[in-house]
Amino acid sequence: MNHRLLVIDDERSMIELLEQSLGSAGYFVQPAHSGAEGLEQLQSSDYDVVVTDVRMPGMDGIELCRHAQALRPDVPVVVLTAFGSMETAVQAIRAGAWDFLTKPVDLDALELVIRRAAHHREMSRQLRRLDGAGVKEPVVEGMIGSSAAMRGLLDLLPRAARSDVPVLITGETGTGKELVARGLHDLGSRVDGPFLAVNCAALPEALLESELFGHERGAFTDARTARRGLFLAATGGTLFLDEVGELPLTLQPKLLRVLQERRVRPVGSDKEIAVDCRVLAATNRGLRTEAQQGGFRIDLYYRLAVIELALPPIRARAGDILLLAQHFLARAAERSNRPIQGMTTPVAQSLLAYHWPGNVRELENAIERAVALTEHDHLVLDDLPPEIGQIPGCVVRDGRDLPVRLEPLEQMERRHVLRVLAAVDGNKTQAAAVLGIGRRTLYRKLERWVELGVLDPAAVGLDPPEPQGTDPS
Repeated sequence: MNHRLLVIDDERSMIELLEQSLGSAGYFVQPAHSGAEGLEQLQSSDYDVVVTDVRMPGMDGIELCRHAQALRPDVPVVVLTAFGSMETAVQAIRAGAWDFLTKPVDLDALELVIRRAAHHREMSRQLRRLDGAGVKEPVVEGMIGSSAAMRGLLDLLPRAARSDVPVLITGETGTGKELVARGLHDLGSRVDGPFLAVNCAALPEALLESELFGHERGAFTDARTARRGLFLAATGGTLFLDEVGELPLTLQPKLLRVLQERRVRPVGSDKEIAVDCRVLAATNRGLRTEAQQGGFRIDLYYRLAVIELALPPIRARAGDILLLAQHFLARAAERSNRPIQGMTTPVAQSLLAYHWPGNVRELENAIERAVALTEHDHLVLDDLPPEIGQIPGCVVRDGRDLPVRLEPLEQMERRHVLRVLAAVDGNKTQAAAVLGIGRRTLYRKLERWVELGVLDPAAVGLDPPEPQGTDPS
């Protein structure tokens, strides 16, 4: 949807210039020829940004700013004047102006300021919706999201849970693989049984073998008593093998046999014991590729990955970032008994601009830190970790001395391409023509962004990556 602008100026030539320039940039421009007329328009219709002259007969731009701030504080006002003294600028900002530009106006600079102001208003509206609506109860505790990638995963989880076959959960560190494992357990028929987890990378080989399969008394030095092992301790429930890709090659055949035969032989025993637990596993490595290259047993991989669930990185589900942040904020504020109501727009912009190498876990830690440190009822930029809130060379100050993040060129290109695609209802031929590039070039860009995990293929009408594993339905 095009942004609606209210342009107020007593000079018809200036109105016509702005109508032509801003209209060609895709904005809907509503003219008003006096402050009083502009205020009337603002009372009767909804606008994303107001652009006003300062020196006008009757109500001037400064007075208009005060009235607009009282009437519609959510609508940014950009002030233009040929009398660009510092005193006038200060008066305009104190009256509630979003920014201040002098005449003759640089039209490119004006369009940039309007775009930022409209984006700020949209972000503020989104934050108010989040503050008011709260977060819907998730299907799985802690698994929150409305992006296409998360909707697909949350739809598949209950179907995967109703079976007893092994599930391999893949994804980068911090994406919530153990949450998914616990969700599969809680949604399944074994919910009343134990949920036991072991990190395959955390124990040396000898201890891991005993931990998993158990041992007899005297099986090795210090084995003073017999031990059941996790496979038997998880009877009637679920055993979660985290970081299964780190399992030593020497133990992989034994795990494979347990999965195939549903029986386990403790270390030092010559007897096998029946096993009755569901096995879930997780890895942040490309286990399929490693198995094909001999770094992991291919037969064990296929036993573990009867169903494979791939968790998207947070950069591929940008629409969920603020939902997650609001959830973590509300939870941290409740735990610490802090009256924190939400976050400011610059904080939201910073969260969306950051690349989140630690995924959801890093976001949760950042919000908990901010809640612990803030001295305000809404989180501000200074509350965020420095690498998120204040990246050197990437933050400048706007006309109100508020921090504004500058985007990398590729990120700006991606946003612009997606904006053009949305404007032409996803028609890639038209989008390529508007962008001035070939249709094949556009497809290459989209496919590259999908491959990097920064673009949801469903959002641009591309086929999703080849699915891994099988559908349990």
